[in-house]
Amino acid sequence: MTQAHKWTLDQYRELVLQVEAANRAYYVEGQSPWSDAEYDRMFQDLVAAEREHPEWCTPNSPTQRVGAPLPEGSGFAKVRHVVPMLSIESLFDADQVREFESKMRRFLGLTEEQALEFSVEPKFDGVSLALIYERGALVRALTRGDGEVGEDILANVRTIRNVPLRLPQSAWGIPDLLEVRGEVLIARDRFEAFNQQRVAEGQPRLANARNATSGALRRNDPAEVARYPLEFHSYSAPRMEGLAKAPTTQMELFEALRAWGLPASGYQELAHGIDGCLAYQARLEADRDSVPFEMDGIVAKLNRLDLRERLGNTARATRWQYAHKFVPRSEVSTLLAIEVQVGAKGRLTPRAHVSPVEVGGVVVRHATLHNEDHVLKLGLHPGDRVYLERAGDVIPQITGVAVAAQGSEPEGWSAGLPESLFESEGSLRPGVIARYGEAFSMPTHCPACGAPVVRSGKYVQCPNVHGCLPQRMGRTIHFAARAGIEIDSIGEKAIAQMFQAGLIQGPADLFLLKAEDLLQLDRWGEKSVANLLDQLRSRRQIPFGKFLAALAIPGLGETVGDLLARHFHSFDELAHADLETLQHIDGLGPKTSAQIRAWLEDPRNTEMVQRMFDAGVTLVVPGAVQGGVLAGKRVVFTGTLVQTSRAEAKKLVEEAGGQVSSSVSPKTHILVQGGKPGSKAKKAAELGVEVWDETTFRERLGLPVLPNAEDSN
Repeated sequence: MTQAHKWTLDQYRELVLQVEAANRAYYVEGQSPWSDAEYDRMFQDLVAAEREHPEWCTPNSPTQRVGAPLPEGSGFAKVRHVVPMLSIESLFDADQVREFESKMRRFLGLTEEQALEFSVEPKFDGVSLALIYERGALVRALTRGDGEVGEDILANVRTIRNVPLRLPQSAWGIPDLLEVRGEVLIARDRFEAFNQQRVAEGQPRLANARNATSGALRRNDPAEVARYPLEFHSYSAPRMEGLAKAPTTQMELFEALRAWGLPASGYQELAHGIDGCLAYQARLEADRDSVPFEMDGIVAKLNRLDLRERLGNTARATRWQYAHKFVPRSEVSTLLAIEVQVGAKGRLTPRAHVSPVEVGGVVVRHATLHNEDHVLKLGLHPGDRVYLERAGDVIPQITGVAVAAQGSEPEGWSAGLPESLFESEGSLRPGVIARYGEAFSMPTHCPACGAPVVRSGKYVQCPNVHGCLPQRMGRTIHFAARAGIEIDSIGEKAIAQMFQAGLIQGPADLFLLKAEDLLQLDRWGEKSVANLLDQLRSRRQIPFGKFLAALAIPGLGETVGDLLARHFHSFDELAHADLETLQHIDGLGPKTSAQIRAWLEDPRNTEMVQRMFDAGVTLVVPGAVQGGVLAGKRVVFTGTLVQTSRAEAKKLVEEAGGQVSSSVSPKTHILVQGGKPGSKAKKAAELGVEVWDETTFRERLGLPVLPNAEDSN
């Protein structure tokens, strides 16, 4: 029908539907209703129709899966997630799982007799992805990034054969907007076949499917991406708009996604209670090698979506799901050396150098040793044969000694040590224990700057904060990295190069870099210099909380940074906050408050911040929830709440624009008083603080007051 056919628009549309149905049947449902010859004929008819009428062809046509390469030197557009891609809390044993469920029950005010159902599925070791459909058409595909901002890799994702470019009609209708999240994977057998093909073409083998997937999705040429045997498996849909009837459970959600051609793994099940979750985890761990994809545990989610809405999220993770990890895989290798390194915050941390060994598909050469106590407890000596595993199937660590180093040093021992452990004249660098059978001890002086170390509990610290090069360099790396302000044009090696050349001495100097100086460095051309300076210009406006987390203040991470940004309207206001003010912020303990106050009292730190401001850095301070009933109000709870759990009440206050504090002070606006109030009620009366009972609290927030609330629990 291809050679002399005059196509009508209706015939063309029917062809598109037929090819899409064939693709869905093959890639999603594992069926082949059409022979290969029939499929090829349909596809060629479609190509012919589009050649005759190019105006009919849209980017979502089945013929358009492979697009043009990105222009040289360009990157993927960064896009903020409308719903952040939060972490999942990782648990490692049944007791932790049961405690997690107990927390959910306490939050929701449920008794042990009230049953909970969970949707359970494998936790695959792939690459997370968010697909955005508008009126049924795929318009965006975002990587996880840092959870807040990802990269749009739509052109590459369009090459994944089981990702529908357009949603088919189904009993659920077609949503106006749909965001689907899932994992991009390569099956074990397809990965092996792909590697064999690469070897036959003279290319090196890829180490593991996870890294191959990640690398493929970030390539600039979709035609190259299309060669990789990538698959997409959906697991959630945080946004779904415009449906007459939407799913109310996770299992219904899987049904809807499958009807729209968005496959899940096929291994998801409904588990009754936490015992059902534990049984599923045990069964899947026992069968992990028979599942065609790499996985490191299971994910259990509350099945009811309305309960998830009530539970909400913490700053970094969801409260309604958890990951129960498998026991890590382990291998045996030789411990070559223990090297004590100095971190960005001055902590001395031992790291193991081991003979290269593959663990779970990754070649491991180094392993974390945590601290001095951990090394001494394991009884490690260079020359030991040690057990290695990847914690959470990610971070390599030593778990024990298989065979201790014995006898005299083997011939060629020193010659087999990594060159990086030696000074230029051939002696071992300070802080390196590498002689065969040598006992480990922490150095008395900093290996980097020679300052006498100090001990704080089980940790050893270099106190030379501003004079120790690894600390200054580490803080700069932290500031520029994803946990900081996200300057992805430079990494650790580039920052070390700039320090060595004397271009920078700390984080503030990044904003003072000049093109003519950078062009003098090896491997820096006009394009890379321009990209870096453009990024630095765009990062001069920084969210307040992110800026605080980027400064590497002891005890202050992203969560605490956001907490402080909600309480203070400027860096100057924070800098002048006394210890008592910090300690009254709910979520800040005495230790963290003291660490922050001590950092702020060091003039060298505040001078560094001022240099950034002088270089044009401005802070974006978050505003309160606009129009919230409690906007700008500080609320304290006392006594027993019977209609709402304390955790849910805190969430309700924050959603209404307020802040929850743990103690009554002159800055408190409202005290919510439950049954059997404590001393807070007396202090509130003394200060003239407005007092609400629980019924008033719910009424003011527009929530229903439960009948017979006193008997509900």
